Amino acid sequence: MEFHERKKNKKFIIVVEFHESYERRNRTLKLNDAIIKRIDEICAERGLNVCDACLKGGMSPSAIYDLYKGRTKCSKVITIKRFCEGAGITLTEFFDREYFNEIEE
Repeated sequence: MEFHERKKNKKFIIVVEFHESYERRNRTLKLNDAIIKRIDEICAERGLNVCDACLKGGMSPSAIYDLYKGRTKCSKVITIKRFCEGAGITLTEFFDREYFNEIEE
């Protein structure tokens, strides 16, 4: 799998494997799962890690890590916007995936 080759961080690999497994079992994602999936995709595409993207966007990575750990039930748009700024993309590019249109509530 290409994610494993490009990123050796065990936490990243576990998250990617979780989402692939989840999608195979249940094709509909919940909003937080879709957001996490998109963050993982962006980091892999751009060779970033969550911490670097958050810091570049002017925020602590703890808000994103809380989302990963399930401590946050509903992510704030400003959190995603700052992550996007750090990753060098727009909110439109972030949400430009079909799975965001098929969210389970």
